[in-house]
Amino acid sequence: MIIEVNNVNKSFGAKKVLRGISFKAEGGKAFGLLGRNGAGKTTTIRIIMNVFRPDSGEVLLDGDPIERFGARIGYLPEERGLYPKKVIIEQLVYFAMLNGMEKKDAVSSCDKWLGRLGMSEYRDKKLETLSKGNQQKIQLITAVAHDPRIVILDEPFSGLDPVNALLLKDVVRELISSGKIVLFSSHQMNYIEEFCDDIAIIRNGEIALCGPLDGIKRSYPRDRLVIRSKDYERIAYEFRGTTTLGKSGEVMLTLPSPEDKNTVMKNVTEKYDVDEIKVFEPTLNDIFVEYAGGKRGENE
Repeated sequence: MIIEVNNVNKSFGAKKVLRGISFKAEGGKAFGLLGRNGAGKTTTIRIIMNVFRPDSGEVLLDGDPIERFGARIGYLPEERGLYPKKVIIEQLVYFAMLNGMEKKDAVSSCDKWLGRLGMSEYRDKKLETLSKGNQQKIQLITAVAHDPRIVILDEPFSGLDPVNALLLKDVVRELISSGKIVLFSSHQMNYIEEFCDDIAIIRNGEIALCGPLDGIKRSYPRDRLVIRSKDYERIAYEFRGTTTLGKSGEVMLTLPSPEDKNTVMKNVTEKYDVDEIKVFEPTLNDIFVEYAGGKRGENE
């Protein structure tokens, strides 16, 4: 299963919001759609969901034009949209039926997910009685109860404590392993790095960077080593002039050229007690700042 966004353009009045956006996401993988606030992420998501129509370009699922109900899309929005004074099971079933399920199947699926997320005891309570984190888990159920083929998660970990974040991680892994297309939009880069094989960074309505995350990282010069050792001061002294000290026990060593990597690694590990030595790669946060920076967009 492959979703393709091909040369999508969108304007609102005189404001050009998307300029030729193109990327592909595959089933069984997570895809990170990144950008600063106002870059065009939300507009792109709404076009995928057929909430907005593009001015030009197309969105295809397995080569055919995508349609909201035929594609079965699950969406967890950044701004939560449930009804605080309504009973939880009633609104969960309501949303599942809106997404094409029969009532009996909707009740069964929602109860299954309530159990999966440890929320069965709140089934017949009003949403407003729940904590913020538990409300988010209920919102997640609205995105997955109807067994969507595509799941779009917009800041899914926002407001979750570490225990609930671990639970959501398990759910995300299950969604990916079941072959669904999972689209992430988040500013929490550690989660994108953990789950996403491929990313696209949108800047001012255009794709600034797109591709496999591992390949993007390896495209940077591989001429620095990170060394963690109790002998870090001695290592820094031996290679003085080419090192910087990070946190305790860590040395950043700049090589004369990337080809010297193996020789220097062998030399260091033979002479010193080394806990870790590796080629430095930029974090996704570093990459995001580099490619998503610049003039902030005004709206999405």
